Amino acid sequence: MSACEKEFLNHMRICVLGGDGYCGWATALYLSKKGHDVAVVDNFLRRQWDHELGVQTLTPIQPLSDRLRVWQELTGNVIESFAGDVTDYEFLASVIESFRPDSVVHFAEQRAAPYSMIDRKHAVFTQVNNVVGTLNLLFAIHELAPDCHIVKLGTMGEYGTPNIDIEEGYLKIEHNGRTDVLPFPKQPGSFYHLSKVHDSHNMMFACKIWGLRATDLNQGVVYGTVTDETNMHEALINRFDYDEIFGTVLNRFCIQAAVGHPLTVYGTGGQTRGFLDIRDTVRCIEIACHNPAAPGECRVYNQFTEQFSVMDLAHMVKTAAGEMGMPVEIEHMPTPRVEAQQHYYNAKHSKLVDLGLRPHLLSDSLLDSLMNIAMKYQDRVDRSLFMPQVNWRNSRNQRTRKTAAALTMSGD
Repeated sequence: MSACEKEFLNHMRICVLGGDGYCGWATALYLSKKGHDVAVVDNFLRRQWDHELGVQTLTPIQPLSDRLRVWQELTGNVIESFAGDVTDYEFLASVIESFRPDSVVHFAEQRAAPYSMIDRKHAVFTQVNNVVGTLNLLFAIHELAPDCHIVKLGTMGEYGTPNIDIEEGYLKIEHNGRTDVLPFPKQPGSFYHLSKVHDSHNMMFACKIWGLRATDLNQGVVYGTVTDETNMHEALINRFDYDEIFGTVLNRFCIQAAVGHPLTVYGTGGQTRGFLDIRDTVRCIEIACHNPAAPGECRVYNQFTEQFSVMDLAHMVKTAAGEMGMPVEIEHMPTPRVEAQQHYYNAKHSKLVDLGLRPHLLSDSLLDSLMNIAMKYQDRVDRSLFMPQVNWRNSRNQRTRKTAAALTMSGD
């Protein structure tokens, strides 16, 4: 590798779409601290959804302008900010044209399966927002920055839970004496996960016809709030979602333990998924940016570090809470989702490790940290948010009526 090429890898212009959100914010700070020129793009819908649903993140989040100001004061690094919607092509194209990124990290999507299952309106919004936003990005890169590398956040949920090993994006098959390498069959479990499948297909097609370069990161469930960068100042703190729409199961369990509420397990708790620490998410993004796909290549990495069942996590949190003097019980409840509760699950995830990822594995110390954060902000906990109000089998859910009632009472 030449000195020029090494310099290119060490310093890049990286645009983070959805940079005010959970993964996007941590990623933007991490890349900025590493010396890259970073810009964030956001329309702040994630904050509006909290108002719509009557929820709030456990941790108090500052306005983006305040976050960026504090970051500059602490580090001297400037992160550019563009306020707008990626479904607006003219806006997105103007960002690409003015910032001229070497890589675009695409987090700018509605990312909650339960949100997409509330009713027809939320399902349609999720698919239009996610699919149109990604299509706009593909066209903008093709027309304005064809050498730019797209790093797109996908989801392990695209695969579902097949009764075979899950490969990293592609599968070599033999049929009637002939062989081929094809995209791994998808069995998504919500209208959100379906939108991500559509994204993957559109991205593969765009790489094929236009010679774009893209990396699809099929991410597992992310846990953790603290990175080295967000820990530098209270104003930089990241989200800690625990509600039944945007919260994750580990967050919910840790907060339930901290406030003495039983850990609520959907169904038998045999549902198994891939998990990773937020610190590994930002490192995976960096690895993908430093190792761009070839022109015309749409590669897929499975982005997680460990596999756990829901009951695995419940027992781990119960044990950790007990050692902290917070005894907690486990309660089973009917699952609101349509999913296999006991199933085979073995997903490959070696490519990012081969490129240098050194995982932070879930441990008692991290669980203690999560529960300490929950206890610190326990006055912000709303216990009513623990219970699911969205049922996959219904096309209209309680969430619709409660949101409408809240808007009527507020005069909106």
